[in-house]
Amino acid sequence: MSTQVENAIHQRIFRKTNAHAGRHISVTPDNSSMRHLQYGRIQLSGLHPAESFSTENRETGLICLSGEARVTVEKHELSLSQYDAVYIPRDSFVGITTKTSVDLAEFSADVSKRYPLQLVRFSEISSDPGLKFSTGASGCRRHLNMLLAKNIEAGRLIAGFTDSDPGNWTSWPPHEHSAMLEEIYVYFNMPEPAYGIQLVYNDIESQEVATVVREGDAVLIPGGFHPNVAVPGHRICFLWAMAAHREVEDRQFGVVNVQPGFQQGSTGLEAGRKP
Repeated sequence: MSTQVENAIHQRIFRKTNAHAGRHISVTPDNSSMRHLQYGRIQLSGLHPAESFSTENRETGLICLSGEARVTVEKHELSLSQYDAVYIPRDSFVGITTKTSVDLAEFSADVSKRYPLQLVRFSEISSDPGLKFSTGASGCRRHLNMLLAKNIEAGRLIAGFTDSDPGNWTSWPPHEHSAMLEEIYVYFNMPEPAYGIQLVYNDIESQEVATVVREGDAVLIPGGFHPNVAVPGHRICFLWAMAAHREVEDRQFGVVNVQPGFQQGSTGLEAGRKP
């Protein structure tokens, strides 16, 4: 394998991003193929119960994967439990504490405008069929949870998570949306021995990425078709975060190009589009 190919792959796959205590940023536009998206984890416990940072020119979304946290943004205090999310405007100072432990995924993107602070409760998402829904036929059945999507006002960010039925494909039929959006998949809630296979390709004869993915791995999708599949007996579960290339205008979910040959009607993503 050439050095050029190896470097390209290293800019697309980041392993064990959940291996650090405190706040750790794994993916930035400076070290990857992303133009706008940045991703990290904030993992706090009794030994490291607090973190703080400034969002600077980036809108930021926090998704609580486990535990509980109190998030302070300027004068606002918010509590987060599992799968709750919060959208934080650019130019904000953020403080995070926990009395027990917490694992937060942090996604951000540069924006020119300042949008309002918004709290999203998973309990509210769960009762909205336009934000939590299942799709796919036999072999590709999966369940989508849209946390920071059409339910909030933002510039570039869209985020949520998907889990499949055991052994099923997701992101199916194979589709791409590179003209409008770049994307990151972050695998979580896949305890050993569970794993999946992730593909990313523009040319069906030559995959840019064809790799095993496990809990904590992040796969970057600046473009290309990007289906994945769980091994039999286990499900695949991943966070997905997208950033629009054109602020606001391209911030649209489910507007995709399906791989030729698989265009057989609905993609199953229509429920997540803006009404």
